[in-house]
Amino acid sequence: MKSFNFTKTDNLLRLPPWIKFPISRASEFERIQTLIKKSNIHTICEEGRCPNRAECYASGTATFLLGGSICSRACAFCQVNKGKPTELDQLESKKVAQAVGHLNLKYVVLTSVARDDLRDHGAILFTSTIDEIRKIDPRIKIEVLTPDLWGGGKNLEEREELQRQRVKKILDKKPVCFNHNLETVERLQREVRRGANYKSSINLLKIAKNIYPNIETKSGIMLGLGENLEEIKNTILDLKAVDCNQITIGQYLRPSLKHLPVKKYWEPKEFEYIEKFSKDLGFKKVSCGPLIRSSYHAG
Repeated sequence: MKSFNFTKTDNLLRLPPWIKFPISRASEFERIQTLIKKSNIHTICEEGRCPNRAECYASGTATFLLGGSICSRACAFCQVNKGKPTELDQLESKKVAQAVGHLNLKYVVLTSVARDDLRDHGAILFTSTIDEIRKIDPRIKIEVLTPDLWGGGKNLEEREELQRQRVKKILDKKPVCFNHNLETVERLQREVRRGANYKSSINLLKIAKNIYPNIETKSGIMLGLGENLEEIKNTILDLKAVDCNQITIGQYLRPSLKHLPVKKYWEPKEFEYIEKFSKDLGFKKVSCGPLIRSSYHAG
């Protein structure tokens, strides 16, 4: 199958004809943006410049970004600001819950920047926000999209135990879905996810399923960073081996010239092949396509 490739200078300036951004009502887009800014909270929709944010805002949905807007990691694909994280906003969880109420959301996605500076690596950001949202309406379904919660400890065994404690702390709040993204294939992890580890991420999903088998687990990868089809299939198989229930697969789009260049734009037929491969393995939900992102149509 022929691939659609560009030179490095073309990567950022032109997109293949099959990548078309959805158009939504400007009034709805502005309404949600205004509410987010007035509430002094963050969404990954804005911080990550998600290509679907106009569509999602128009439908009254958003993915809230906890822990501030500065990430302690320096992933080479991500638009979120990197550096020394800010002091935690002690009212953040209440502000997010209030925004959820104003938007009348029935399904909420919570994610966070990596907070390696915190003792529990940010687990409390999720638990406190879930508690506040449940005060607004206990019927609201909540999905969490967490960092790897990896770090601390004197050796591998201690680090894995700390990771288990942190994920259990979040899962004890009974979200409907636990999501953690691999982002890319194993070979490209060091280049793409600086500070992350493929095996620790797979282990996180395994731990989550072992602790609460009835809570859905989910992960996602981006295509176009230099991976090949066999590596993609192996990654999907690795996720299936830890009983991951849902998977999202989308095209990497370069946020700026400072970020990794796109090595390849995968064609719709290639996405269709990967989607069929994933569905045949028995994943409960497979979202696969150029503009698919981790929280797209999550509810």
